[in-house]
Amino acid sequence: MNKKYLLSFFFLLFALVSINTVYAQKRVTLTDEEQVQEEVSKEVEAAFKSEDFLKKKNKKFAAVSGYIVTDISVVKNGKIATFFKVDSDIKNNDFFEFLSDYLLAYKFNFKLPKQQKYKIRQTIQI
Repeated sequence: MNKKYLLSFFFLLFALVSINTVYAQKRVTLTDEEQVQEEVSKEVEAAFKSEDFLKKKNKKFAAVSGYIVTDISVVKNGKIATFFKVDSDIKNNDFFEFLSDYLLAYKFNFKLPKQQKYKIRQTIQI
């Protein structure tokens, strides 16, 4: 009899944890261009201040600092489709390649409606 209750309890616990995980992974869909621009700016700034980015940057490009003005296009799944340098006081092309690879692998915490794409101009301080 105790085994039956114990088994039921673990099954119920597993079901609750599974449901919570599914809901926690859902990303919000943004439709307003201003909201997308705000969220992109906030997340890009946070990404470049993150420990992961700083560790990778300092490993190869410790001396690089300055600003970069970029055009970033975001597509429906919350990924960066294109990343173009518009202006910069940084002259190291290898750093731009590193930065491009880092951003193109980044996934935002939101998604866009189908067939939607936004282009955002972003200034990045390194």
